[in-house]
Amino acid sequence: MTLAEHVSAGRIRLRDSGIDAADAAADAEILARRLLGWDRARYVADALSHPPAWFGESYRQWVDRRAGREPVSLIIGAREFWGLDFEVTRDVLTPRPETELVVEQALACVADHRSARRHPPVIVDVGTGSGCLAVSLAREVPDARVIATDVSQAALEVARRNAARHGVEARVAFVCGSLLDTIAGAVDLVVSNPPYVPAAEMAILPPEVRDFEPDVALAGGADGLDVIRNLAAQCDGALAAGGWLVFEFGHGQEAGVRAVIGAWPRLQHVRVCADLRQIPRVAVARRL
Repeated sequence: MTLAEHVSAGRIRLRDSGIDAADAAADAEILARRLLGWDRARYVADALSHPPAWFGESYRQWVDRRAGREPVSLIIGAREFWGLDFEVTRDVLTPRPETELVVEQALACVADHRSARRHPPVIVDVGTGSGCLAVSLAREVPDARVIATDVSQAALEVARRNAARHGVEARVAFVCGSLLDTIAGAVDLVVSNPPYVPAAEMAILPPEVRDFEPDVALAGGADGLDVIRNLAAQCDGALAAGGWLVFEFGHGQEAGVRAVIGAWPRLQHVRVCADLRQIPRVAVARRL
């Protein structure tokens, strides 16, 4: 069989398992390319060639795992975020494209910080998981002091490895603790992709999420805003005057998020940013 024939068979297997046809086609190709270590240009050029003898069985095993709804990121052990390759395990959320909005908005806040203050910013990534936010910001803001917190020691180990992978391990401090509980001193910027799935929706999440990602990184209480409420409450005191809070939230939660921020007189709601599907996704607030 040619490589294209292997991938075609993989696509059909995934489609027949209930995966959307477009996703099945993309996943079948990604799995093949990752096994071979090829970029897409080489795949297109050599799709009609015959792969190495070992390829067929290894590829079938990976396709079977994906047909069982295991995410591609866990099968290959990585996901791209902000142009960087991040290790992913079952101890962390898989980084998602919409979370890059948090990085974009955080960098805008850093620019504002520089225009008003001379000292390098202190940035805290709350619930760091894979470390995708902390590592991306450490690379983009080389003089920043970055602190990454998480309640999961296993997640922090993944984040540490990702920091080392991208050469910022000496500039990111990893702290096990809840939210900002372990942070001393004023903070200039807090970023977070917190748990925000409402309790009633946990059971109906896609199996790729429900069965393979940690509940502690997903479950946000009855309305999905419990962790966000606690984070806002802590930022009211922990943020320096003029400091920023940037965090992701879920579909349909914009009004609730505005109310949460509005409950704290020293926090000012600044803006909400929508993702590529025009769904409000990231909130930006400032400490007065």
